[in-house]
Amino acid sequence: MRAVLVGAGLTKVEEHWDKGLTELMAEASLQALDSAGVSTVDAVYVSNAFGQVLQEQSNIGAYLAEELGIRGVSASRFEAGGASGLAAVIAAVAAVSSGLYKSVLVVGGEKMSEATSEDFVSLLTTEESAESVAALGVTQLAEAALLYKEYLKRNRLEHEDVAYFSVLGHEHSQTAPHAQYQFRITLDNVVNSPVVADPIRRLETTAPADGAAAVLIASRETALKTDGYRAVVSGVGAATDYLSPFDREDPLWLSSLSLASQRALELAGRKVSELDFLEVHDSYSLLAPLSLEAIGAAEAGEPCHLARKGWWTLSGEMPVNTFGGLKGRGNPVGASGLYALVESYLQLTGRAGKNQVDGAKVGMVSSMAGLGSLAAAVVVEAWV
Repeated sequence: MRAVLVGAGLTKVEEHWDKGLTELMAEASLQALDSAGVSTVDAVYVSNAFGQVLQEQSNIGAYLAEELGIRGVSASRFEAGGASGLAAVIAAVAAVSSGLYKSVLVVGGEKMSEATSEDFVSLLTTEESAESVAALGVTQLAEAALLYKEYLKRNRLEHEDVAYFSVLGHEHSQTAPHAQYQFRITLDNVVNSPVVADPIRRLETTAPADGAAAVLIASRETALKTDGYRAVVSGVGAATDYLSPFDREDPLWLSSLSLASQRALELAGRKVSELDFLEVHDSYSLLAPLSLEAIGAAEAGEPCHLARKGWWTLSGEMPVNTFGGLKGRGNPVGASGLYALVESYLQLTGRAGKNQVDGAKVGMVSSMAGLGSLAAAVVVEAWV
């Protein structure tokens, strides 16, 4: 792999009523370009899930390039549901590593404040099969609730055991300047919040959010000519599975994420035990332990027990979602994977502030579309 992160930028995750989608992406993009000390790139890759629906805007890549004052470059939009951000990153890494481009600006953005809660649930359900799920009035949230019940039953766990991951997310996001939710919550807060699909509570899900995050990916030769901090992309991987978890051999096993993370680690020449931190997709609290199991960080049912022991905290054995993850930092869907990558870049360059993981040298970012129908993973390492 010859790809290097040389710049990054992000906006605060919140309701940006005074800014449009392309304005948010331009803001994050300019931060990334400025931090690297460059003014142009060979290509602009945009990740966005719902812009054509909510903003009635397509061709967002070219639109953003115009906003940035960059002409004559390749510009594309990547859509892969919740995995859109890392899908764009993997494409950029491939383009740079192959020599097709010397540098690619990858920008993820989403503006969801204009959507109602009902719209949000419906949009997330578009990641599932429209013919066999949405057409029957079933939502992704309802599917997640069924998985949740089975997980508790199979592993002989209590609701509080899984719900604790929401507490952990807020524990980390309270000190993250760009997070949507900068406050702690207790386990009682979570389990006593309104039921959205039994047993899932409101505080075990994410809310509509606006935000944008960007990274500048360059070849090693180009990276040496930039002014910014550097981190290496040493491995990438992606994999699919059946859209419905109930069509899989085991609905509780995220085989797509298992394959994606294995591929990324193999390319990097790393093992899970060598990772200093993990960023996982937790749009529902249940997806955190399921992800940790699929990646190989713990056995079935064990992530919940380890969480109570502080295993996944910033000072624990394997810090997870170091800025709060989707639950605490927020979930601007098309940008969420890029937020996690920018946060990892901050960790590896020693600029994570109060969220810094001591001695962070190697980390892995993962994200998913739907309930694991597509997964992507990226291994990043400190520049040496």
